[in-house]
Amino acid sequence: MQKNVIDTDLTGKVAVVTGAGGVLCSNFARILARAGAKVALLDLNVDNATKFAEEIKSEGGVAKAYYCDVLDKEKCYLVADQVMADLGPCDILVNGAGGNNPRATTDKEYYEEGDIEADTRSFFDLDKSGVEFVFMLNYIGTLLPTQAFARQMVGREGCNILNISSMNAYRPLTKIPAYSGAKAAISNFTQWLAVHFSKSGIRVNAIAPGFFATAQNAALLFNPDGTPTARTGKILAATPMGRFGDSEKELAGALLFLLNNDAASFITGVTLPVDGGFSAYSGV
Repeated sequence: MQKNVIDTDLTGKVAVVTGAGGVLCSNFARILARAGAKVALLDLNVDNATKFAEEIKSEGGVAKAYYCDVLDKEKCYLVADQVMADLGPCDILVNGAGGNNPRATTDKEYYEEGDIEADTRSFFDLDKSGVEFVFMLNYIGTLLPTQAFARQMVGREGCNILNISSMNAYRPLTKIPAYSGAKAAISNFTQWLAVHFSKSGIRVNAIAPGFFATAQNAALLFNPDGTPTARTGKILAATPMGRFGDSEKELAGALLFLLNNDAASFITGVTLPVDGGFSAYSGV
């Protein structure tokens, strides 16, 4: 099987990845499998998770897909028991499930006179249920899987929980107030969990990806003719390295480093930006 660039040996470990039917988290699952872990791919879209599990197995890895609704505590506990029966107790949990919703997004960056009456979604038009959904998916969708799988970790040395934060956690991006607030909550929750489980053998950290061009956000970043959108211009102007990240390889190092119980054994409660310098740049 193809090896990773970082020498982190996860042979014999059981890794659980939520949101593994998506682009970034399916890649996380692949990276963990290449490091030797037995990987459980959890997603509401079990067909997508199954497809990625089959790809991992075709490379020689051990992987199995599971249906899971991260907003349903009973289902989270049920799938945790299934994973333990099939693969063994969880050693690594990657809380990757999350996302935004158009009902919690404004159409414009700045409020302008007349927006309330205009045919545009302003701050005043944000949908309460949409905002609630975004907070539930990102925060509760991290809390419930952690409750389900951390009970298999407590008292066992070398276990890890890795949450997925965002650039929004450092500075809120325009148009997406609910998602920004939810990801800030994830960074805070990561610190809380790290302290709470510090005596129980579990390290808890997070990755905050910067801007990575994937199939999921292509419409936001590029016009139909392939030219960059205005938002892409702003992103790249605020990214000192002047480009998007490569989701296939440039999150692998951060993932494997934080899970490496030799190299990162004294690291817990941190959120690591992988952003080409975006979070460090003031704009001047």
